[in-house]
Amino acid sequence: MTSEGDRMADDRVTGPPPERAEGALVDRLKERIYATITMIAVVVGLSLGEVGTTGALATVLTTALGLWLAAFVADQQAHRTVHRHFATGHDLRRMLYVSSPLLSCAAGPAVMITLAALDVLSLSAALTTAAGVGIASLFAWGCAGGLRMGGGVLLAVLAGLADAVIGVAVALVKAAAGH
Repeated sequence: MTSEGDRMADDRVTGPPPERAEGALVDRLKERIYATITMIAVVVGLSLGEVGTTGALATVLTTALGLWLAAFVADQQAHRTVHRHFATGHDLRRMLYVSSPLLSCAAGPAVMITLAALDVLSLSAALTTAAGVGIASLFAWGCAGGLRMGGGVLLAVLAGLADAVIGVAVALVKAAAGH
């Protein structure tokens, strides 16, 4: 059995695994927030159109897949350009770890759309709920960031509200554009 001390000594020699590296955590959270904002725009757009549950689900899933593929291709391209070879091993694991929220951002909306397909709620309600949950998650991440910065509860709530306002603004712009 490997002790925590042995793992820490290994980390000093080889570096921490990609999922424990601070930079990877920052990049992963950035991708999660970006994906959440994008998915808010997608579900609001879907709620304004004439789409069924199958079309809505396909749109949400292909959007998430497209975001992930675009990020992965861009990461590989950048790595290849700088390092003159494809990312493998540690670098590839880090890329996949960082970009995975681009796929997982579809989970909430997909569950809500599936509930609509099962007639548990209307598609409109499912899409509105998915957008609301996305906005609430932006608020939560803003609060968490504010608390981590040590500004106290009031500043954390203000940071959360600022992030939520961004999510609401995205939804309003999408609704005003009518698509």
